[in-house]
Amino acid sequence: MHDLVLTVFAVTSLLGLVSLLLPLAERLSVPYAVLLAAVGCALGGAVGLLIDGAGQGLLGDTLRAFAGFGMTADAFLYIFLPALLFETALNVDVRRLTDEVAPVLLLAVIGVLVSTAIVGLALWPIAGGVPLLGCLLLGSILATTDPVAVVAIFRDIGAPRRLNTLVEGESLFNDAAAIALFTLLAAMLTGERAASPLHAFEEFLRDFAGGLVFGYVAGRIACLLLPMLRDHRLAETTLTLAFAYLTFVLGERYVDVSGVVATVTAGLVVSSQGRRRLSPSSWDNLARSWEQIGFWATSLIFLLAAMAAPGLLAHAGLNDLLLLGAVIAAAIAARALTLFGLLPLLSAVRLAQKVETSQKLVILWGGMRGAVSLALALAATENHALPPEIRQFVGVLATGFVLFTLFAMAPTLRPLIRVLRLDRLAPAELAMRNRVMTLALSTINEEVDGIARDHAISDEVTMDATARYRRHANAASDLAEENAQIPAESRLHTALVILVEREREFYMEYFEERTMSRRAVATLLAQVTALRDAVKTGGIAAYRESAARNLAFTRGLRVSLWLHRMTRLERPLAQRLADRFEVLLATRLVLGELQRFAERQLQQLFGAGPFEILQVELSERQAAVDQAIAALMLQYPTYARALQMQFLKLTAIRLEEARYRQLCAESVISMEVFNDLQRELSLRRRQAEQRPRLDLGLRRDELVGRVALFAGLPEERRRRIARVLKPRLAMPGELIIRQGERGDSMFFISSGAVEVRIGPKPVRLGTGDFVGEIALLTRRPRTADVVALGYCQLLTLTRRDLRILMRKDDELRRQIASVARKRLRSSSASAATRPGDETEGAAAAVSAAE
Repeated sequence: MHDLVLTVFAVTSLLGLVSLLLPLAERLSVPYAVLLAAVGCALGGAVGLLIDGAGQGLLGDTLRAFAGFGMTADAFLYIFLPALLFETALNVDVRRLTDEVAPVLLLAVIGVLVSTAIVGLALWPIAGGVPLLGCLLLGSILATTDPVAVVAIFRDIGAPRRLNTLVEGESLFNDAAAIALFTLLAAMLTGERAASPLHAFEEFLRDFAGGLVFGYVAGRIACLLLPMLRDHRLAETTLTLAFAYLTFVLGERYVDVSGVVATVTAGLVVSSQGRRRLSPSSWDNLARSWEQIGFWATSLIFLLAAMAAPGLLAHAGLNDLLLLGAVIAAAIAARALTLFGLLPLLSAVRLAQKVETSQKLVILWGGMRGAVSLALALAATENHALPPEIRQFVGVLATGFVLFTLFAMAPTLRPLIRVLRLDRLAPAELAMRNRVMTLALSTINEEVDGIARDHAISDEVTMDATARYRRHANAASDLAEENAQIPAESRLHTALVILVEREREFYMEYFEERTMSRRAVATLLAQVTALRDAVKTGGIAAYRESAARNLAFTRGLRVSLWLHRMTRLERPLAQRLADRFEVLLATRLVLGELQRFAERQLQQLFGAGPFEILQVELSERQAAVDQAIAALMLQYPTYARALQMQFLKLTAIRLEEARYRQLCAESVISMEVFNDLQRELSLRRRQAEQRPRLDLGLRRDELVGRVALFAGLPEERRRRIARVLKPRLAMPGELIIRQGERGDSMFFISSGAVEVRIGPKPVRLGTGDFVGEIALLTRRPRTADVVALGYCQLLTLTRRDLRILMRKDDELRRQIASVARKRLRSSSASAATRPGDETEGAAAAVSAAE
């Protein structure tokens, strides 16, 4: 019990300490990780010096608590590492990371292998009998980078976002690669695995690739489960926490892949997909919760690992200092080789954008090593299967190198960034900053004047207080002149980027208000991502093409359509069509918002030229969306009305909830009354969120009754005919019949319209008509393409069933043959054919059939 009390006391004492160190680091302008390492080393040294003379009481218990904490390397890795990795991955912008995937993987995977090899080979001749595998083991430990100190500096001084993405992405995956390599080399040193370079490389690839696959599957499962929690925020955080640790442990112990790679991958999947599956407020809550968990994990692992540093360095000698100098030189040289030798190759083969030399220098000097390196060094020293000289060698040099990067490189990184002028905005960004600030502040002067009048503040005081804002109001009139000096293409591209980002924000706002479903928002966000990528690579032309592709039928819809035709299964097709309906309605709603946003904001910022181009693009998008909606509404008007009613009901419920919250905040109603109203409101919202089911309207009896050929038949005959007809839904623009193919079916149009593309003037057929009979009667190839003009409900009749019907029903045979003969004559006349040609032969075949 006493040991348990001391452990609790030690943990809570350290948490209390780190809470004080964070504001202290800001006050001293020192990276937080550096201050943590310094305090940890000081604590570790104090415990080692004072523990023997400590008596009873608070001081003695505190020293014994720290000394007997008993944190092994496995404890570091299994308690802190999953939370640390998952939190970092969760906060990474996956879209930007995807853009930089080639340089990130080069730095993280190839860079780890290069660093391990160069450090190991550089030390081997001078390591005093330490084998090559031992030197490579040290190299793998030193290949990990820690972004905590570096990213904090980037954030403070406003470094370029791309630099931040490269450093964070590299750290995520190089931790995974380095730990996988460290585990493999340690197993080879202890004899658990064969010491074969080829076998080792195969094992490394298997662990890494297996971790990617397992982590992706785990992340997808987590994303499927999250929406089922129905915005219970405590449960969402708990589920992701469980998945972080389960993924790590299952990957390491049971699936036999890299648990680090798996955890990182799972975190990235949740970061990418979770934003679409959780409401924005739920996602923000999840991110804040993980920020707190990550802060605890980072702080404790840094402190505890640094506390072990004095013990690891206790037996260091002069020779170790010389070896440390060699390690520093080799590690920096290896990183420089990757950055300046290998990274440009990616740009040469166009796999990545060029990384500027100044940014490479910052990445080179910003390669800090931290808690993960110290934890791996501790794992090596605790592994008694390793020879004592290797444990001593690894422990001393790894700890020394980590302290060098934290106490020598980290403090000098900020001045280096300033010297390289990376803390300054690019000219275009600076111009945008000034323009936005001018417009934003130009109206504040008038607002403050009104407040001053309301509070009877003198004009003299008001003039002095608003002097700065009056200058901005005067400067706002100069924006038109500035617009003329900036190239129109640059203004248009920037405005288009802003427009796409604003479209994404609109969708997220409607999702937060629960007036759009998760399925619809997931599709819409994917479409916005496609628009963003198109703008980045091809500007306005690519934006236009991407917008058109977003209106095309999805692969899922086409698969469900094929499934329906093969198996007559309607539910998947109805679900996909309902999804399309909802997405189109949401798109039209947001396009209207975007047009108002462009008029209100972008016109002032970028001038009339870019604004007019954007308005044209938005108007064309809206017209295309309106056309797609009209096609659906024409076929399914009842469902369209039900969707629109659902949207208005959900909007009314949102407004009602906001009104109740305001009344509660103003103390008009008590919290008890508010909670009672909320319970009723939640019930009505759940009922309103149940999307109406779309009826495809493909019941054969009803469809047969709409065909003019069958409408006048007795009910029994219609029922008999219906048994051999198969319902089919055709999509707008779908090619129902292809010219030149051998026909095996004809089609009755129960609803909709088709176009027969024959001759100079196409023929349109509508509800009640039929098409495709000539090829069946003449046994000749199709003579024209037939395309659906909208959603068409068709009845399909095969050649075999047509023959049977015509033998049993003389009247039906005569009517079909009569229509076919008239169409052949019309086709012959329009094509100006001569007697005796193919058309005449076809007419004879039809007459024979009659």
